[in-house]
Amino acid sequence: MTTTSQKRAAFRQLHQSGCFVLPNPWDVGSARLLQHLGFQALASTSSGYAWSTGRADNHVTCDDVLAHLTALSAAVDLPINADFEGGFADAPEGVAANVTRAVATGIAGLSIENSTGDAARPLYDDALGTERIKAARAAIDATGEDVLLVARCEGFLCGERDLAKTAARLVAFAEAGADCLYAPGISTEAEITTLVQAVAPKPLNVLTVQPATMTVANLAALGVRRISVGGALARAAWGGFLTAAREIAAQGTFTALAGAAKGAELNGVFGGK
Repeated sequence: MTTTSQKRAAFRQLHQSGCFVLPNPWDVGSARLLQHLGFQALASTSSGYAWSTGRADNHVTCDDVLAHLTALSAAVDLPINADFEGGFADAPEGVAANVTRAVATGIAGLSIENSTGDAARPLYDDALGTERIKAARAAIDATGEDVLLVARCEGFLCGERDLAKTAARLVAFAEAGADCLYAPGISTEAEITTLVQAVAPKPLNVLTVQPATMTVANLAALGVRRISVGGALARAAWGGFLTAAREIAAQGTFTALAGAAKGAELNGVFGGK
């Protein structure tokens, strides 16, 4: 079994050059399957995990997520980047305390976002948002562990599609100690190129969306260092489940089950665990 230190060193190295895909499992089984497919690192997904427990995104507790991260980290030999939402606290000191607990789960990286969860005030003000990243950085450093810090600006997901503001926030987060920057919701080549250049030489993470031009090769050519899919793999799995279940419920037929994964294939992957 790969040690936690080895996972963290490998994860750090992945961010030094090139471009890699960081798919998002939602449980131990999906994590092991993604490892089996040859990916170099994985990231948790807050939405995918929440749905797997019958809850909506952002409706799980910090303790729940810590247990989930511990299970994922122990299940695979790959580095795990934690979707740690907003750090499960508003105040910087609360974020720091929870980040310290997250480091102990064995993760290789974690992200902190500037989303408040309050529809009336969806983003923390810029000064507080930056202080929260500084607190997360200090907490990681105090553990003495080499855990990579990702800072997320959620403006595009909250309806504030202001590229200049997003770039300024990411630059401030980088200066506050973030190792990698992330603005989910950007989708055009112009937006991506602007943010790649704004945060350079630090790496930019891009969340995949539907345009056909958003391929690994194209994103790499734009200077993107890492690519994640968020809850999309979980939604794809739920989509197949719902298609088959709705057919059975509404029509009494079972044709959608023909596309199901073979039990022998799954048993072959999981048989050694």
